[in-house]
Amino acid sequence: MKSLEELKAIRERMQGQVGLRSEDSSQTRVVVGMATCGIASGARPVLTTLSDAVQERHLDNVAVTQTGCIGLCQYEPIVEVMEPGKDKVTYVKMNPEKALEVFEKHLIRGQVVQKYTLNAENIK
Repeated sequence: MKSLEELKAIRERMQGQVGLRSEDSSQTRVVVGMATCGIASGARPVLTTLSDAVQERHLDNVAVTQTGCIGLCQYEPIVEVMEPGKDKVTYVKMNPEKALEVFEKHLIRGQVVQKYTLNAENIK
């Protein structure tokens, strides 16, 4: 790099490439922690339950994905719901039954299931 202008050009070019990889801005992302601690706590059936429910309902605006360690091992399995324009909601100590409830209430009806979220009352 020889100048500030060259650095700005590189930045603009790279931002364009990142934009190509980004998901649709209207899409809801559901992320399940699938690190060793999550898998040991039962995250795989939670992931499968959510994926199956989204596919059965043909929800094109919802993407269910997995990630590695979220960093809260004692609260696994963890599911994060990220809706465009809203704060991320973190659900803890999930199981397939709770996942279906979150699917129906949060993803279908738009109502956060507070009793499963990461908050002061749930982490005692």
